[in-house]
Amino acid sequence: MKKFVFTAALLISCLSFKLADAQVHLSVGVNIGAQPEWGPVGYEHVDYYYMPDIGVYYDVPTHEYIYLSNGGWVHRTYLPVRYRNYDVYHGYKVVINRPNPWRYDGDYRVRYAGYRGRRDQVVIRDSHEERYRNHWHDNGRHEGWDRGRGHGEGHGHGEGHGGGHGHGHGHGHDD
Repeated sequence: MKKFVFTAALLISCLSFKLADAQVHLSVGVNIGAQPEWGPVGYEHVDYYYMPDIGVYYDVPTHEYIYLSNGGWVHRTYLPVRYRNYDVYHGYKVVINRPNPWRYDGDYRVRYAGYRGRRDQVVIRDSHEERYRNHWHDNGRHEGWDRGRGHGEGHGHGEGHGGGHGHGHGHGHDD
């Protein structure tokens, strides 16, 4: 009887652990459809983009920019007036999958300073990969995808799970 109870308890605890593990993986899953069309290609999951040209973060799940204003970090659905001419399609974006990355802003500013002014990143809007179909603007056929847009391979840089796992994109790693 003791063996039966012990075996049943062990089985239940294993199933509970497996269920909890599955829930964790679901929350970290693919979010390609939530990524803006100006985001870099090659990432199945993105929490934040860091834009070294302007020192701003973008929260992909909430669709908000995070930037310094009057000495504090603010979350807005728009960029401040001082960046009204910034081109999010051509500015470089670093993928960061770490909670509250602005808390480490000093580190990121130093680490990615060399990416300022780079314009060689392919964005989702310009990709012809099937996984970005919901970003295509031609009724899903994606005919003529390369007319005037180019089709070269971009190079990304990312941190965290999902970063850098596209074909030839990124150098993803967890902190």
